[in-house]
Amino acid sequence: MKIENTALTEAVYYILLSVYMPLHGYGIMQNVETLSKGRVHLAAGTLYGALNTMLEKGWIRALPEESKSRKKEYVITELGKTVAKNELKRLQELVSNGKKILEVE
Repeated sequence: MKIENTALTEAVYYILLSVYMPLHGYGIMQNVETLSKGRVHLAAGTLYGALNTMLEKGWIRALPEESKSRKKEYVITELGKTVAKNELKRLQELVSNGKKILEVE
């Protein structure tokens, strides 16, 4: 499967980080807010649109639903981990170049 070399949105990046452990939609929304210290708030439509796109791309997968629960859980795939790591490298490069040019420690 082809790994896209595109910049992720902040929401998608945080969603990928959130599903390193299986998590349902509401849990993902809460985790993204926690990780971003409240700066990133995902609306349900944004979250589920992003989840569907990531499912189609093979970056995450849905876990089999338990009969007792209506909550669908998602977990990152190996391809998704590669995508997240590539994004981290891209972000580190941005920060490094910014520090050099802006002369910030």
